[in-house]
Order: sequence, then C-alpha cells, then structure tokens
Amino acid sequence: MNIEVLENPDQALIDYLNKKIDDFNWANWEVNERVPLAVQIKSKQGEVIAGAAARTFGDWLLLDTLWVSDELRGQNVGSKILKEIEVSGKKRGCIKCLLSTLNFQAMPFYEKHGYKTEWIQQGYPKTGCKYFMVKEL
Repeated sequence: MNIEVLENPDQALIDYLNKKIDDFNWANWEVNERVPLAVQIKSKQGEVIAGAAARTFGDWLLLDTLWVSDELRGQNVGSKILKEIEVSGKKRGCIKCLLSTLNFQAMPFYEKHGYKTEWIQQGYPKTGCKYFMVKEL
C-alpha cells in the first residue's frame, strides 16, 4: 500500500471519492436522495437578478444559496425569495430548514426571519466565523 499526497488532485479523483462516500451514506440512510429546488427572479432582459438554491432531504430543506443583486437589495426581495423557497420546501414535506452564513453576510436577515444559530464555527476560514442556523418551518 502506497499513500500518495496530491497537491493538485484531478477533479475526477475528487468526484470518485465523493461518489464512494455518497454511495455508502445512501445505503445506510432511510432517505436516499437530495432533490434540488430553486427560486429565481429575472429581469426583463432575461438575466437572473435574484434567487435561491436549496435541496430537500427527508424532513430538511437545505438552503445552499440566497442571492439578491445590488440594485434590488433593501426592497424586501430577499425576504420574498426566502418565503417562497420555505413554502416550496414545506410542500415537499420539510419541517426544518438548515443554512450557513458568514459573519459578514446575512445573519441578522435570517434571525429576523426566525432562524436560530445552532452552531458557530470559529476561526473560519482564519479570523471569521461561520454560523449554522435552523428554523422550524
């Protein structure tokens, strides 16, 4: 057996390892898929100017991304998008939502919408913090 450290590994190796752990996990969980879900707002020109991406996983809505373009910030657009993706998650049977945000991002926004910090990862990636937040839907 030879252990080799790869400073710049091929994406194919990373994908292979991720697939192997996914296969193992799926064989041992009662839920066997994460179903994508998204909300978007497009400009008149067809450009995406705000949106959110998530996955439903058993009882959980896993909110990966919520983004609003600079020109729409402060107009309650983020709140509307968050509500839409939460409602869509509930329609799929989700009872909780999990997300993470950084200390310079949107923690107060999510708190305003009922999210509670469950865990803080200190020193992320060096001197900041990453907050893991949950809400009962």
